[in-house]
Amino acid sequence: MKKHAARALAVISFAGIAAVAGLGATAASAQTYPAKPIRWIVPYAAGGGSDFLARTVAQTFSTQVGQPVLVDNKPGGNTALGAAETARAPADGYTILSADNGTLVFNPALYKSLTYSPTKDLAPVTLMGKFPMILVVGANSGFASAKDFIAQARAKPGGINYASAGAGSPHHLAMELLKVEAKLFMVHVPYRGAAPALADVVGGQLPAMMVDLAAGSGFIKGGKVRALAVANATRLPQLPDVPTFAELGYKNVEAAALVGVVVPSATPPDVVKTLNRQIVAAINEPSVRTRMVDFGVEPVGNTPAQYAELLKNETVRWQKLIRDLKITLD
Repeated sequence: MKKHAARALAVISFAGIAAVAGLGATAASAQTYPAKPIRWIVPYAAGGGSDFLARTVAQTFSTQVGQPVLVDNKPGGNTALGAAETARAPADGYTILSADNGTLVFNPALYKSLTYSPTKDLAPVTLMGKFPMILVVGANSGFASAKDFIAQARAKPGGINYASAGAGSPHHLAMELLKVEAKLFMVHVPYRGAAPALADVVGGQLPAMMVDLAAGSGFIKGGKVRALAVANATRLPQLPDVPTFAELGYKNVEAAALVGVVVPSATPPDVVKTLNRQIVAAINEPSVRTRMVDFGVEPVGNTPAQYAELLKNETVRWQKLIRDLKITLD
């Protein structure tokens, strides 16, 4: 992890400096907020897609508001550890959370009990970006196209295994959605992260997986895996020759990791409004957008109401799939 100790408005790791940061429970006001450093919890380890997105946006956000933004990696519990810590934090705008659809949509259906409630304990600020899912196969897998892959999988029920970045991940559920829509039976093999899953697809141990562009771009560009179709409404500018599933006749196969910002639910509306305005401005800064697109993220930056409506629709869609397939993690 890079060190930024010499920069007054740096984006820095939270560990070891909480006392200096002064993250007290004093109430924020629209006139003075932010008046001290902001703690940005990322419920994943440093170095992944969510961490990259938070640090990229936080650096510009910090400069805009004139306060340090302290990125605090809190992995664990399929993001529940960081979410629960945010839910318990003072609702003053000085603790914010990077939350994906695992945190806000999948977990309530995957677990019988959670230490937080996405709807009661957390309030949406903005969707930062989308990580669209892509069906990839090993370069030597023998699958020439998505149609070929689907045809062979349909002809051999249970004969094809697929990898994922983990049980209950967007990667896992994207393939389950394809299975339902294309009437396939394939066996899921979960891994601890996209990198080891991709390594086994490259090595031929497993033929296929759904992966986001951020994790898979290097493998795709290097010819180690072949991108067959994207689970997005439109083709990706980085992969203009790869069709969407809708083009292949599966219009409902749309899936992405959706990463946004949320705060404790009792955070004052004026503070949420200020956070939204500043974070969206950071996302729309040209150099930030370029970094996001180059990494494989589709920049968004919407209003709290728009983000809330998206989460509502995603919850209906994905929780039905999870329950229909009886997928549980406890």
